[in-house]
Amino acid sequence: MNPVLVLNTGSSSIKFQLFDMDGREVLLAGQLERIGEEASRLTWTAKGGDPVTSDERVADHRDALDRIFEVLTSEGGAAGQLTGIGHRVVHGGERFSEPALIDDEVVEAIREQVPLAPLHNPANLLGIETALAAFPDTPQVAVFDTAFHRTMPPRAYRYALPRDLASRLGIRRYGFHGTSHAYVSRTAAAHLGKPLAELNLLTMHLGNGASVAAVAGGRCVDTSMGFTPLEGLVMGTRSGDLDPAVVLFLQREAGMSLDQVDQLLNQESGLKGLTGVNDMREIQRRADAGDEAARDALDLYCYRIRKYAGAYAAALGRLDALVFTAGIGEHNPAVRAGVCAGLERFGVRLDPARNRAPSDGPCTVSSDDSAVAVLVVPTDEELEIAEQTLATVTSR
Repeated sequence: MNPVLVLNTGSSSIKFQLFDMDGREVLLAGQLERIGEEASRLTWTAKGGDPVTSDERVADHRDALDRIFEVLTSEGGAAGQLTGIGHRVVHGGERFSEPALIDDEVVEAIREQVPLAPLHNPANLLGIETALAAFPDTPQVAVFDTAFHRTMPPRAYRYALPRDLASRLGIRRYGFHGTSHAYVSRTAAAHLGKPLAELNLLTMHLGNGASVAAVAGGRCVDTSMGFTPLEGLVMGTRSGDLDPAVVLFLQREAGMSLDQVDQLLNQESGLKGLTGVNDMREIQRRADAGDEAARDALDLYCYRIRKYAGAYAAALGRLDALVFTAGIGEHNPAVRAGVCAGLERFGVRLDPARNRAPSDGPCTVSSDDSAVAVLVVPTDEELEIAEQTLATVTSR
């Protein structure tokens, strides 16, 4: 076997997957939640087995990783001979445009990006430092959500702010969901039977967080998320694009503090703000039952995606495929139909029967006469991290 462990460390949780990279198979997957609390919970599923749950207090991340390693050793069968460990890191700033083999210099460089992702990078660092202490002889790799978007040209990533100020503070559009956009781009090309280098794609990661990327020849040329994941599409709880003067207005007229505005825009807006819930399945159910607010929210949600699709088609100059992925993109045919409606003049023609048909893998949902292919491609960010980890380790 060629085992690679992927760790996604949050402030109070760790998600993990162990892959056999010879067959690209998941040997074991799970997560440990509520680290440091009285009621911690470790759940895992081994290949071919049933889910297992263990409720036992886990004091800290070192304790958590020890528990996870015990499970990997007893259930995974390969954890003692790991080829590498891949860590998800949310923000690589301008420093990282590709995965990095972790050493002291890389750890400090990730730490320097903390002001850009204060809710995520500290937790990612904690996982890295804990894993380095526990597995000092195992090569470990940082894989960055932002790295895929570092190929954007200045016209796409710059904001119209004073150049010196923006440069000094690192204010620019970074983009996120990079591992997902990278994975589905490559998988879409394989499904179409064409070289990725010859394709212009719009990849649409539609989950609770959502983003669109314009991908030319495998390289991102624009993406909807910006300096933070707040910019761009309407999301589960995030507002997406907003006149920045609204922030000033809320402070002045509603007496809201910066922290309150931050909470409003990131946690209480988007679909939740429009309907009271952020679960698209519930919103779809309400809309189908005639709820006007739910119908309006769905219309707005699809319109914003469609607007970005049109803009990015213009930016690319030629469009070969629309690629839907993530929870909503993969499982909600009504949203796919709503996004594609009105794009017929650009060569997009959805096949209603194909769009409604369930599928476990990549599939085409456009009609045979569609000039632009419309695809549904299940994302696998953990496998993408494992792939990048293996490539980095073996190229040393």
